[in-house]
Amino acid sequence: MSKALRLSEKWFQRGLWLVALVFAAFLIGLGGTVVGDLPQVERSLGVDDFLEQPAATQLRDRLKADERTGREAQEALEQARLRHRVAQANSRTASETFSNWLATRRATERAEQDPELIERTRALDGLKAAERQALAAMEAQQQKALDASQGAVRTRESLAELERVAQDKWQSAQRAQELRVFLYRLALTLPLLVAAGWLFAKKRKSTWWPFVWGFIFFALFAFFVELVPYLPSYGGYVRYIVGIVTTVLVGRQAIVSLNRYLEKQKLAEQLPDAQRREELSYDTALTRLSKGVCPGCERAVDLKNPAIDFCPHCGIGLFDHCGACSARKSAFAKFCHACGTDAKRARRAGTVSQD
Repeated sequence: MSKALRLSEKWFQRGLWLVALVFAAFLIGLGGTVVGDLPQVERSLGVDDFLEQPAATQLRDRLKADERTGREAQEALEQARLRHRVAQANSRTASETFSNWLATRRATERAEQDPELIERTRALDGLKAAERQALAAMEAQQQKALDASQGAVRTRESLAELERVAQDKWQSAQRAQELRVFLYRLALTLPLLVAAGWLFAKKRKSTWWPFVWGFIFFALFAFFVELVPYLPSYGGYVRYIVGIVTTVLVGRQAIVSLNRYLEKQKLAEQLPDAQRREELSYDTALTRLSKGVCPGCERAVDLKNPAIDFCPHCGIGLFDHCGACSARKSAFAKFCHACGTDAKRARRAGTVSQD
């Protein structure tokens, strides 16, 4: 069509396309803001929302108590180990000292040293008893720390089981929420896409076509860019099902449109040649001719061949002769390229002269 336009008209067309793109950009910005705010209509959910709160609170308190008891037992165990090591050292030193003293006494065989022997033996027994007492205290702290650790493990396992159940419930709720948000988005964008389809079919060549095309671009962007990335997965089932349904709907519409177009073309090809040329728009005819196809049936025709005046496929006249100068010209031209005569006026004059 661009070859049939005036130079100023071409620039106006480009400016209007720019208007369409700017209009679409502002609509896309507004639509993106609206679509981006849609998730806020749903409250953000967490795993804690699906926990059995009384049981979970009790287990968490018990876990804190077990951990606190374990820490205290561990600290007490370290102190008990230190006291046990001190008692061992005292007992070992006293034993060595007693052994040395006992060896000296055997060498001297002095009877007055018997009370001291008894006293040293008692002292050594006391140190041994202290060592055993320190060992018992250390073992008691070890048992206490072990009990606290095992209790914490059991509590963690119980809490983990509660959280696992809550996690499953949360995931199900999250999927349902994603589906609801997706349906909100679909409810917003699908009517836009339907409106864009209607505008494309009915209004794309109207006076206000820049705004029509701007809205079409916006609707396509909103549907395929703003909506599709938020399509819920559900293991791929939703995406595949939506893809299948969309393909079937679009494919069915394409097939129906193609059959309707072919039927329309068959009916048009049965009309008289002059009537078919009258029903074709001038710009449409020039556009098809510039592509090397017949304006009537859109099949390829060798338009450069001077022997072809009619389409060999549908029979529509492609070239005729000027009624004023007899020059061969396009049958769709409004004026003769050789003499500039109005083609319709010359055709009517030729018809009158023949009568």
